[in-house]
Amino acid sequence: MTDVLSNKTTIDRFSEVTLIEVLDARETRVRVQREMLEKNGCPLVCFTMNIAGPRKTSLLIERAFRYGLDRLKEGLKDSEITEKRIEYNKCGPIAYLSVKCNAVGIKKICTEIEESNSLGRLFDIDVIDVDGKKLERAVERSCIVCGALGRACAAGRLHSVEELQKKTFDIICGHFEENDPDMIAELARKSLVEEVETTPKPGLVDLANNGSHRDMEPDTFKRSADAILPYFTKCVRIGIKSKNDSPESCFERLRKAGINAEKSMLEATGCVNTHKGIIYSMGVLLGAVGRLWQPHCPVAELNGIFVECAALTAESSKKDLAEIDGRTAGGRLYLMNGERGIRGEVADGFPSVKNIALPVYRKCIEEGRTKNDAGVITLLHLIASIYDTSVFNRGGEEGVAYARAKAKETLAEIYSVPASNTFASVDKLDQLFITKNLSPGGAADLLAITYLLASLENIDTRKYW
Repeated sequence: MTDVLSNKTTIDRFSEVTLIEVLDARETRVRVQREMLEKNGCPLVCFTMNIAGPRKTSLLIERAFRYGLDRLKEGLKDSEITEKRIEYNKCGPIAYLSVKCNAVGIKKICTEIEESNSLGRLFDIDVIDVDGKKLERAVERSCIVCGALGRACAAGRLHSVEELQKKTFDIICGHFEENDPDMIAELARKSLVEEVETTPKPGLVDLANNGSHRDMEPDTFKRSADAILPYFTKCVRIGIKSKNDSPESCFERLRKAGINAEKSMLEATGCVNTHKGIIYSMGVLLGAVGRLWQPHCPVAELNGIFVECAALTAESSKKDLAEIDGRTAGGRLYLMNGERGIRGEVADGFPSVKNIALPVYRKCIEEGRTKNDAGVITLLHLIASIYDTSVFNRGGEEGVAYARAKAKETLAEIYSVPASNTFASVDKLDQLFITKNLSPGGAADLLAITYLLASLENIDTRKYW
């Protein structure tokens, strides 16, 4: 398959078009269509956006276009695409696809995409057969403003350009505001599954064994992840809806949602605490993502997310620590040496993830390591660096010091042996932790956070195909 991607500079691309430019673009489109039909000898799909007014594109419009490309990719997955050309220019984004398939069948797929949701109403997907004739829709499309037959509205100029532009903006924004929380929440759920499946992990549940645990296994974690998926979606929505409210107000809504999520987790696991810490930390993180959400850019820069997490939890963290219960393990730990556990990590903007986990993970991936192996090494760096309250709960200060020291030794071995023998030392560490009944659950939670953030920063908002 031949691929061509053309991308004009942002300044040129987002300026208003002239009538001459529109006419030139139309001629170019006809020429490219004719050229690709002759070259490939199969039906051609030509996909553009229905945008009123002199400004034909923007970051938001292009994101909607890429969403349409994604739907086309899915719809045409069983057909061979012999050539693909995608262009981003000031007359609007356009895609040409030469598809080896019956033109009528292709048109049916494209019409279904156009009618699948409100955003599809802005898609203009033409199908041109090998003889150069465009296949027409069986039913005329309706006006996006009033719902009447579109051609009648257009011919009579019944709606102003401003009215059409506002409706277009509302349709696109509404679509992404409705669907982005589900997309982001699913990435969060997947990060939990990826964490439990990362193998080997010293003292933790993985695909090799159940570590230092007798009441849980991988499926327990997967059931838990499924059970709290709606909570993840809710956290993003809370963030979006409360972006103009105070951080404290937003956090209280997240906290209430988290209490219900804990109940869902316990119901799914038979009262086993698999993700209580994650419900707090990832809930705040997703709330921060929501508060920074924009329709053209669903995920902000990670540094901004870290700052927002700190802002969300600043007041609650102070209050919780002032009222801490010295009878609990976490309370005793704080009163003994000031360790704040996951609440401190979140209140400080995830410094262990920002400064340790993410840099290590990225470097491992850049070196060509698998996601699993990068996760194992990242986990060891976390164990070696953080004060893991889960380890403290099982082994006290001695256990924390032991876990840190052994993780550092294991990392030294990993970096000194060939990659093929990398994890024999981790297997040994696993057995040592099991013998001492140590489980670095805090580090495991931060690994899941790392997986999620790596996924979020790699969300491709430029090219879906």
